Amino acid sequence: MSVLNGKKILLGVSGGIAAYKTASLVRLFIKAGAHVQVIMTPASKDFVTPLTLSTLSKNPVHSSFFNQDDEDAVWNNHVDLALWADLMLIAPATANTLSKMTTGNCDNLLIATYLSAKCPVYFAPAMDLDMYKHPSTISSFNALKQFGNVMIPAESGELASGLSGEGRMAEPENIIAFLEADLEAKLPLKGKKILITAGPTYEAIDPVRFIGNHSSGKMGFDIANAAADLGASVILVSGPTHYNVKNTAIEVVNVVSAEEMYDACHLYYNDVDVAIAAAAVADYKPKTVAVQKIKKAPDEFSIALEKTKDILLSLGNSKKNQFLIGFALETENEIENAKLKIQKKNLDLIVLNSLQDKGAGFKKETNKVTFIDKDFKIEPMELKSKESVAADILNKVISHFL
Repeated sequence: MSVLNGKKILLGVSGGIAAYKTASLVRLFIKAGAHVQVIMTPASKDFVTPLTLSTLSKNPVHSSFFNQDDEDAVWNNHVDLALWADLMLIAPATANTLSKMTTGNCDNLLIATYLSAKCPVYFAPAMDLDMYKHPSTISSFNALKQFGNVMIPAESGELASGLSGEGRMAEPENIIAFLEADLEAKLPLKGKKILITAGPTYEAIDPVRFIGNHSSGKMGFDIANAAADLGASVILVSGPTHYNVKNTAIEVVNVVSAEEMYDACHLYYNDVDVAIAAAAVADYKPKTVAVQKIKKAPDEFSIALEKTKDILLSLGNSKKNQFLIGFALETENEIENAKLKIQKKNLDLIVLNSLQDKGAGFKKETNKVTFIDKDFKIEPMELKSKESVAADILNKVISHFL
C-alpha cells in the first residue's frame, strides 16, 4: 500500500508547458488512494484545461478567489484549502511562481494558499536550462529550502525550446516515487516492529459452544492500522472478529483460543520493539472439551474450569528491551488494580478502561482511557473515538523512542 493512501494532496499548477503532465500526475495520485484538490494559476489554463483535472481529481478545480460566473460570488477560501491538505505540491513550479513563493508576491489564489499552508510543501521546477541555472532561480531554490520546502529536482532531456539539458519537470512517476520515499523516511515509527493483540478468545466447551466475551477487536485493529500508517512493521494477532485491516502491509495472525494467542505472541515477541496487548483474553477455559455436543441436562450442569496461560505476564517476564503496553478493564478500584498489574506484569504503560465510564468498553465506537506509566504517572484522557485513542497510544510509543 502506498504511503500516499488516504492523504489529502493539494496540487498547485503554474503556467508552463509541463502543466500537461499534471493530468497523469493526478491520475497516479488517485490510483495511490490519495484525495486531490487542484489550484491552477490563470496562465496554466492555457496548457491544460480545468475540466480535465477536475474530472480526474473528482473535485472542482480552483483558479481565482471567487467564481466570476457565480451570481453569489462564493469565495474560494485559500485558508480552508491550505488547512485541508496533508501535503502541498506545486508542479510545475515555473521561475515566476518560484519567485513569488520566495518574496510573498501574493497576486493569485495559488500563492495565497501556499503562504497559508501549514503542511509540508514540495515543488517541482520546470523551465528552460538557462533559466534553471540563472542566479535568481538558484536563489529561489535556496530560499524555499530554507523555508522548509522540499525540492523535487528537475530532470535532463529535450526542452520546449528545442534545447536539451536540465530543466524538465520530473516525470509524474518519478514525482510519486520521490514523495513516497521522502514521506516514508520521515515516518516516526519507520524501522520499528510492533506486536499487537486484538479481539476476544473463544475457549471451546464442545464442538458448538464456547466461553468468550464481548470484545469486538476494534481497539486493537485501530492501533494496528495507525501503527502501520506511521511506518511500523506490524504483526497483529487477532482472536475471532469481523474486522479487517485497512493497511495491507500488516501481517495478521488469526487465532481462536488463549493458548493459540500465547503461542503466536511468543513466536514473534523476541524480534519486536513494542508489544501492545489490547486483546480481551479469557482468564479460564474448560478443563476438558467434549468431543460431541453436550446434551441438555435435566437440571443443573457444571463445567470444571482451569486458568489459561497469562500472556501479558509471560511477556513481561521475558521482556528484554521491548516497550510493553497492557490494557486493564476494571469495574472497581480501577487505579489501584491497574498499578498492581503494572508491577506484577512488568509493564511500561497500562491503558485503563473503566466500565463505569459512559461510552467506554466493548462494542463501542468510542473509548475513555487513563494512561498510567511504570512510574505511576496518571494521565486521564477525555472520551474519544477509538481511532483517536489509538493515536494517543502510539504517541506514547513515539515519545519512548525519541
